Amino acid sequence: ACRIAAGSKERLQLGNLDIDRDWGWAPEYVEAMWRMMQQPAASDFVIATGQTRSLTDFVSAAFSAVGLDWKDHVDSNPALKRPTDLRATHADTRRAERQLGWRAQTLMDEVARKMVQATLSNSNQE
Repeated sequence: ACRIAAGSKERLQLGNLDIDRDWGWAPEYVEAMWRMMQQPAASDFVIATGQTRSLTDFVSAAFSAVGLDWKDHVDSNPALKRPTDLRATHADTRRAERQLGWRAQTLMDEVARKMVQATLSNSNQE
């Protein structure tokens, strides 16, 4: 999205745009891992935002962050579809909230925006 917004004539090629995923912010997940390590005994936790959104939603948010309509720049390429890809994933984060006092704060729209901002900042420094 950033390259295209900067004038690249390429089109983004993606596989199945209808897959649903939980889009979280890695620095928050590192905090959750640290909290897990502080527990008196090892245990399993689901670390996620708890919100499932489509790849289409993510792509739309990323292109929106650079002022573009994703539909003008993205193609779904059947050759890139993975036959074993899960259609959707869902996460129950209640245990992490209850035992770790951890809950994701950065949801998909902001994740996309932050990724675009970081890319634009890095390209301006080069």
